[in-house]
Amino acid sequence: MDLYTSMAVSASGMKAQGARLKTIAENLANANTTAETPGDLPYRRKVVMFQNALDRQMGVDLVRVAKIDVDKKDFERRYDPSHPSADADGYVLLPNVNSVVEAMDMREAQRSYEANLSAVDSARQMLMRTIDILRA
Repeated sequence: MDLYTSMAVSASGMKAQGARLKTIAENLANANTTAETPGDLPYRRKVVMFQNALDRQMGVDLVRVAKIDVDKKDFERRYDPSHPSADADGYVLLPNVNSVVEAMDMREAQRSYEANLSAVDSARQMLMRTIDILRA
């Protein structure tokens, strides 16, 4: 694998993990929101789906975001009859976002992003060393 190809593979990983981090941030920002009116649904957690995409020119698989989908898990129900979006039985639907899970996902995405960044940096350093050798 040449230098350009290895950097392209790492860059695609960084781009995919960046999209994942943005989605996680959106989930965390909406973790405590409720529906605006009774009967409406609250925010639904989003998840990023990845796919391998063959780059025919380079002959390697790159990672891409296939789609950003919603998590189909049930909403949390909390009894709060005084809440403006409570249903007739006094229950409020809360988003299906678990802040602990989001924090773990964020850490995993961050580590993957950093690993790809490290690979790009290593490739850049090898290129610089090669140029220095050629100058001598």
